[in-house]
Amino acid sequence: MNPTHTDGRPSRSRREGGSAHDSSAATGRGGRSASPGAARTGRPGRPGGRGGRPATARGEFAPPETITPALPAAEDFTGLALDRRLLSALAAQGVSVPFPIQAATLPNSLAGRDVLGRGRTGSGKTLAFGLALLARTAGQSAEPRRPLALVLVPTRELAQQVTDALTPYARAVKLRLATVVGGMPIQRQTNALRHGAEVVVATPGRLQDLIDRGDCRLDRVAVTVLDEADQMADMGFMPQVTALLDQVRPGGQRMLFSATLDRNVDLLVRRHLIDPVVHSVDPSQGAVTTMEHHVLHVQGADKQRLTTEIAARDGRVIMFLDTKHAVDRLTEDLLRNGVRAAALHGGKTQSQRTRTLAWFKTGHVTVLVATNVAARGIHVDHLDLVVNVDPPTDHKDYLHRGGRTARAGESGSVVTLVTPQQRRGVNRLMQEAGIVPETNQVRSGEDALVRITGARTPSGVPVTITAPPAERRGRRGAAPRGRRAPFSTARHPDAPRPAGRGGPAPAPSGSRSIPSGGTS
Repeated sequence: MNPTHTDGRPSRSRREGGSAHDSSAATGRGGRSASPGAARTGRPGRPGGRGGRPATARGEFAPPETITPALPAAEDFTGLALDRRLLSALAAQGVSVPFPIQAATLPNSLAGRDVLGRGRTGSGKTLAFGLALLARTAGQSAEPRRPLALVLVPTRELAQQVTDALTPYARAVKLRLATVVGGMPIQRQTNALRHGAEVVVATPGRLQDLIDRGDCRLDRVAVTVLDEADQMADMGFMPQVTALLDQVRPGGQRMLFSATLDRNVDLLVRRHLIDPVVHSVDPSQGAVTTMEHHVLHVQGADKQRLTTEIAARDGRVIMFLDTKHAVDRLTEDLLRNGVRAAALHGGKTQSQRTRTLAWFKTGHVTVLVATNVAARGIHVDHLDLVVNVDPPTDHKDYLHRGGRTARAGESGSVVTLVTPQQRRGVNRLMQEAGIVPETNQVRSGEDALVRITGARTPSGVPVTITAPPAERRGRRGAAPRGRRAPFSTARHPDAPRPAGRGGPAPAPSGSRSIPSGGTS
């Protein structure tokens, strides 16, 4: 019989010496060497429900079973051990009932447990980890360059979304947030950290740059969150993520949230999470009640016209294509046909990307034409249509693109345009994603296309997108009107870079004394 601690956690002997087939081996045991930061103790475990081993999508691993019983799910926020100031902030934001992933994980994360959460984008993951992180950090003050909590994300857009979502709650408990990502001058982030920031939201490459410069240390970080861990693996961040986790304070809490869990994430779980509470919802199942999936079989010669008619619909739409050149071509074609469209891809400067997203969110432009740079980390309220003009080749990309709509319980549709030569690949894609779409053969102008997408005939009157009047009035010292910002030809700015190299980064976003101005 394996000994246990008095609080119900497995003893170190079991945690480090489980058999290969024991479910506990997935938390860094079973003969694998744990990282220096993995030897952590002192976190409470309490009786309650028990994590299960749900079915997984193709290519995913089965999450580990929880050894220490998990606390039961919360029915509402008032039943949680939350600071009253956070409860007031939730009420002020109109948040009254926790989403399932919040209800399942918050009781345990507030108690200091490691958490492994899987849920599709828009399922409420940010508050699931954010409320616990802020509650456990409240009342503390960071020393210069030594944050107390860290959220690692794969992209600048997601970093800003997390910062925006957490700022009202951080402000309520008087915690300072700093956004640390590539894309704008690094000095502003350095200044933010020197003034002291309790919570840092960062992409791995820029954070490592600041550490190499001596502008940040992680030895006081007690709560670490990895958000969208699968994309960090896909982008090649895992060596940097592991190196960063090895620098945080031993004995700290770690939470990992992801829309999918592939083998690269499995290695991260084994090495850095100890006896995590698991909450897992199949990404495809999570979309069934609120999201419709349509495959539209089109002829290649008709695809451009059909795409333009969809873009001319009443309401906003995101259209995904494979390459930045295809994005630019479609955007120019839509503008010529009278559709208020804007392009978003990795070839744009950070200021261009920030401006484009802001205009799309406010409705100044109605069509966002994008590569996969927009597939994660972008939240737009009341967006009810996503169109895959170019079908993705990976089922994870399909799920994340679709996750821009039907968020937070709203309804939405994902439409994929498929030419005859693409049909076999798209059928396989849908099977891997666990999706059974409605399939139709359509042509431009047909009733079926209008019914599914709201397509309309475009005006044909060319349009030019300029800044809204209020934005133009608010500019001071800006470049002369009509001057175009330069395009960046560098590699993806959030991709890992060699140690010690600096680069542009966005302004830190703050809730107390740090000047705001992060990126989207």
